[in-house]
Amino acid sequence: MSTAAQFAIARGAPDRPVSGLDRYFAISLYLLAATAFVGLVASGGVGITTAILAGSAFAARGFQLVRRDASLLPERWATVAAIAYFAFFIADYWFLSRTFLPPIVHLVLFAAVIRLFTLRRDRDHVTLAVLSFLMILAAAIFTVDSLFLLCFAAFLLVAIVTFVLMEMRHSQRSSTLPELNQTREARRLPALLMRIGPALMFLTLVFGAGIFFLLPRRSAGYLGAYSFGTDLSTGFSSKVQLGQIGRIQQSDAVAMHIQIDGDTDGSHDLYWRGISLSQFDGTNWFSPFRPEDGPIGLPVGPSLGATFDIPRLCSGRGAGRLEGSRLIHYRVLLEPIGTNVFFVAPWVQRVKGPYRGLFATHEGTIENMDVDSAIGRYEADSDTSAPSPDELRRAPAGAADPTLQMYLDLPALDSRVAPLAASVTASSTNSYDKARQLESYLRTHYGYTLQLPSQPVKDPVANFLFERKQGHCEYFASSMAVMLRSLGIPSRMVNGFHGGEFNRLTGDYIIRARDAHSWVEAYFPGEGWVAFDPTPAAATGARSLSRIALYLDAMSSFWRDWVVSYDKGQQLALGKTALQTSRDKMDALRRWSRRQYRAMLVWAENLQHALSESQSKPTGRIAMWTKVSAATLLLALALAGWAVWRRPRHLAKSDPPQAAAIWYTQMTRMLARRGYQKAPAQTAHDFAGCLPDGPLQRLVSEFTDTYLAARFGSSTGAAVRLPDLLKSIRTVARS
Repeated sequence: MSTAAQFAIARGAPDRPVSGLDRYFAISLYLLAATAFVGLVASGGVGITTAILAGSAFAARGFQLVRRDASLLPERWATVAAIAYFAFFIADYWFLSRTFLPPIVHLVLFAAVIRLFTLRRDRDHVTLAVLSFLMILAAAIFTVDSLFLLCFAAFLLVAIVTFVLMEMRHSQRSSTLPELNQTREARRLPALLMRIGPALMFLTLVFGAGIFFLLPRRSAGYLGAYSFGTDLSTGFSSKVQLGQIGRIQQSDAVAMHIQIDGDTDGSHDLYWRGISLSQFDGTNWFSPFRPEDGPIGLPVGPSLGATFDIPRLCSGRGAGRLEGSRLIHYRVLLEPIGTNVFFVAPWVQRVKGPYRGLFATHEGTIENMDVDSAIGRYEADSDTSAPSPDELRRAPAGAADPTLQMYLDLPALDSRVAPLAASVTASSTNSYDKARQLESYLRTHYGYTLQLPSQPVKDPVANFLFERKQGHCEYFASSMAVMLRSLGIPSRMVNGFHGGEFNRLTGDYIIRARDAHSWVEAYFPGEGWVAFDPTPAAATGARSLSRIALYLDAMSSFWRDWVVSYDKGQQLALGKTALQTSRDKMDALRRWSRRQYRAMLVWAENLQHALSESQSKPTGRIAMWTKVSAATLLLALALAGWAVWRRPRHLAKSDPPQAAAIWYTQMTRMLARRGYQKAPAQTAHDFAGCLPDGPLQRLVSEFTDTYLAARFGSSTGAAVRLPDLLKSIRTVARS
């Protein structure tokens, strides 16, 4: 079977030859599906195995199109594959993915691959286009990165061309006009589509952006409160298994951007508190408080300007920390990681954001109570001052407050833990020095690694302290908290972030998943909670970005700030900025108008003064009016000449026949002045043939052919060439 016949069968019309339009449409539809697949892979929505298998199928289909091989998969085989995949889909949902979304994405991808090799009818083309749209929609769900903008722009461009070709095929089959094959119109089709497609895509993006930025919206954030339940979200939940933060640290995904007022060089080294964990059962940390311990916190409602004042009871500050505060103001743009916890610097005093209510726990955790608005953008003020070592050394030992006894609770410990803590701190006489000695001991005697134990252990803390002697931050923090409690010092573990990269272009701290961190807070009566970090310093801290990475992050930051997290608050801010800019422009225009008006008044006064003086001198009055009349006449003549010169040039594009007639009349008049008079009975070609042989005759003949093409063929290009040809004729005629 010939290639043409195969293409005809593939489109459902075996008795008709393959047209250039069908070929372009087949290629465009393939590129539509391939672009959507690339966007899905780039978003991380499919695993490496799925990407390789599906990518191989797309590559094979592309190779077929290059070779113009239209062989298709038999429908019987496609049916058998669909039945087999249905069984795999059930296994994928219940045993492999164990969630709803990935199996659906795999199903859509499988259907698209099968449809690529079974395109026989028009409805098959429509089905593949719909499946391509579902793939790009899945990519939009899986990612919030600016890379999706590039993939979507490419998909939009190919989609426009594809649907234009689809409509052209439908119209061609419904009419009696001959099909495009190897005609001039068929060869021009790709060039026309290359101009129309980008133009329509640009207009679509422009109008879409206008609708996006101006359409009224509510502050729901990206995908509202939807969460995928990833390690990043479970690492900041009320129950965290030992080792959870270590799994989070193995990812480079961006978690949030933080901008601190006045910080232009990345000089801050802050811990961003997420959730405090107070109870430990040997393998898991728990929060909030147990019900029998009383209220776990206070609900906080917004005050003026969507600002939430955090109660002092939930700030972690001691009673004596009212003076010497060091306030910082910062803005946070949190990625949609599926957590309802605000990450703040200690100790937060107020939070501002588009939320209906917050909940501040006694442990210093700030949670979102607005289930309809996921945490995205917020501002906060924190007091970063800390008591001095001397003040902490003078703090009394123990926990006089009964509510602090829960921070001394311990599970059944290995018998070696308490003696180790006592021996490390034997030389200290106060709680602060004991805490510092434990911190220093863990930092210097144990190694840092993200490799987790191959097999679960019954007592992770004892295994870390006495056998493995290496681990990540959770093991360091848990061990220190347990040893502090064994010494009678109230302590708790905190999960949050520390370190990050500073972007000097935007002034943002880029906090990634690998910057997730655990540390310890110990309580000192009268001074409050104080942070200790027993993890080796080399494992944390700020890092620098390369120059290219700075620009890429700045672009991604703009994308997240003004597209992904664009909400009503930003819409109002943008509207105020636009309104203020418009007012500034109008004020500048008014000032310019006043200056011009005053200048005109001065000019008029000077003119009136000159006229008054000239009236007393008849000769001067006559000379002045003569100059004014001459200037007016010259101006009128110049305007008339410009209009006469400009009119045919303007008509060359809007009305080529009329412009050609004007240029031809000018040519015959110019030649008549030089002795070559055109008789009324002569045609244009007859007149050109009567001229003597030479350069003039050849130029007039070329001018005549161009004139006829513009005059009777309405050729814009010919009309535009006439002025240059007339100029050449004039030059030759003069010589």
